Amino acid sequence: MAALLRRGLEEEGYVVDVLHDGREALWLATEEDFDALVLDVMLPGMDGIELCHSLRSVDRWAPVLILTARDDVDDRVRGLDAGADDYLAKPFSFAELAARLRALIRRGTRERPSRLVVDGLSLDPATRRAWHDEAELALSPKEFALLELFLRHPGELLTRTRILQHVWDTAYDGDSNVVDQYIRYLRMKIDRRFGTRYLETVRGAGYRLRDAATGG
Repeated sequence: MAALLRRGLEEEGYVVDVLHDGREALWLATEEDFDALVLDVMLPGMDGIELCHSLRSVDRWAPVLILTARDDVDDRVRGLDAGADDYLAKPFSFAELAARLRALIRRGTRERPSRLVVDGLSLDPATRRAWHDEAELALSPKEFALLELFLRHPGELLTRTRILQHVWDTAYDGDSNVVDQYIRYLRMKIDRRFGTRYLETVRGAGYRLRDAATGG
C-alpha cells in the first residue's frame, strides 16, 4: 500500500518520503518540515497514534491524516484526541485520500495543542490524564469527560442540558440532578483540594469554568 500511495502522490506532483517504522518516522518528522503526514495506525516500533501524539508534544504541527481499519471507531477517536486532523478508513480510494490531503495542506501548519490548558488546569484527552499544576488528578470517567467539556469551552456558560447531552449523551434517561452531583465531585477535586475557584455556578442557568487566578 505504501508503494502505491507513493507512486500516486508523486504522480500528483508531491515529493514523498516513505518509512515503515514508527520510531524512524518520528525522528524524520522532527528533523524535516513536511506539508502533511499520512500515518497508518499499524506501524512497528511506535503506532501511528502514539507517533502523532509524540509529534504534537514537541510542537510539530504538520497536518496529520490517520489511516484506520474501517470498523475501529476507537482508533479514530484516539487519533483525533492525539492531535490528528483527519482520518480515512481502509479500504479507501486514492482519489479520496488525495482530496483530503489537498484540504489539509490548504489549511496549513498551525498549532493545535493536544493538551487542553486553562490557568493551572491541564488535560490530555489521548492519555486520559489531567493535572492541577504538577499534581495529577484522580478522576472517574464521567468527571474526566466533564472537565474536558469545561476546558474546551473556558469562560462559556454551559447549561445543565448541554452538559447532560455531552457527558451522558442524549439517550440518558436518569435523574437530571446527576449534573449537579458530578459538579460537586469535580469541585472537591479541582477547587476544594487546592483552594481555588474554577467552577462557577450561574444561578438558574448552569456552570462556567473561569480563570481561578484572576477570577475571570
